Amino acid sequence: MNKEQVINALKNVTYPGFTKDIVSFGFVKDVVVDGENVFLTVDITSSAQEVKEQLDKEIKTQLELLGAKRVEVNILQPKMPREMSNSTSGKNIAPQVKNFVMVSSGKGGVGKSTTSVNLAIALAMQGKKVGLLDADIYGPNIPRMMGLSDQRPEIQGNKVLPLKAYGVEVMSMGSLMEPGQSLIWRGAMIMKAIEQFLRDILWSELDVLVIDMPPGTGDAQLTLAQSVPVTAGITVTTPQEVSLDDSRRSLDMFRKLHIPTAGVIENMSGFICPSCETESDIFGMGTAAPVALEYDTDLIGRIPIEPAIRIGGDTGMPIVYHKPSSETAKRFHEAASKLWVFIDKVNEEGGVSNQEIQPTTPPGVSACSTQSAPAPNNESSSGCGCH
Repeated sequence: MNKEQVINALKNVTYPGFTKDIVSFGFVKDVVVDGENVFLTVDITSSAQEVKEQLDKEIKTQLELLGAKRVEVNILQPKMPREMSNSTSGKNIAPQVKNFVMVSSGKGGVGKSTTSVNLAIALAMQGKKVGLLDADIYGPNIPRMMGLSDQRPEIQGNKVLPLKAYGVEVMSMGSLMEPGQSLIWRGAMIMKAIEQFLRDILWSELDVLVIDMPPGTGDAQLTLAQSVPVTAGITVTTPQEVSLDDSRRSLDMFRKLHIPTAGVIENMSGFICPSCETESDIFGMGTAAPVALEYDTDLIGRIPIEPAIRIGGDTGMPIVYHKPSSETAKRFHEAASKLWVFIDKVNEEGGVSNQEIQPTTPPGVSACSTQSAPAPNNESSSGCGCH
């Protein structure tokens, strides 16, 4: 019995909740074979005790079948997440979800959906119970990126069961529409859809729901923040100044909505050559760091341009899962870890509340119909003039 045989045997051990084995994930470390004795370390991303116990049992079973008399497995795990309520007061229409993460951007085309997908899967691989909500009503790309384009959710009573992929619960308007169908909706309908995605989807008891928002700082963002207490906000940008200008608006929105800012992710930050793996600065790198500093937050990730990211998004094979040893996957995992540390910190300090941003107008009365300055010629005024 040699090290190569041991590695091959461990390829039969599937990581719980996934279809890939622990060798393909790169979790197996420091294999030592001494006669009929095998010693190894497995560095996993889950903090769950049941995952550790299952892996320990299956590893020993496979190696004993190979002929090992003594097997010692050292399984390394991250810190167990604290189970705390994320809300001290205010409104929460999805109380079974412990934490909500708003992934936002000031403009479109910066890779926000790609970031949301890979962060969600990375968190799931790190042992969290994760949901992914595609709240980008007009451009719902999440189903394709998660390999769910041809699937439709099941209806249970008057609720909808989320789809599942890569250990993540998923819901998107794209899963409810015919391919290529457009939505020509006013703001009120967008607001209603956001609420229904939170209230009428049968989300499990989730550690975190990652929410891919539409670009900008409008109705969808305000509705979400008023419907649930958002534990953390992430702004996605690219290194160009035109994108950074819009990112400032997104960061300012977090301030005004009292959403704790977990950080900025700089997408398309450098280019990694698929042939030589060297990194080149073609669009700029690190320019988001000063912007993050302006808003008292951190640059938690620099995601390079890598062809495998585009291929993964188009084929429903996200890079963080299918190419876990790539530089991009490692950076997404690092960003996900930093995000979770931030979430823990927010909860340890008492959690979040959306009490201060609740509507103050009476039910059935539009906020824009309130009295404002007198109109010309002493005519009556109705606020913004839409009534």
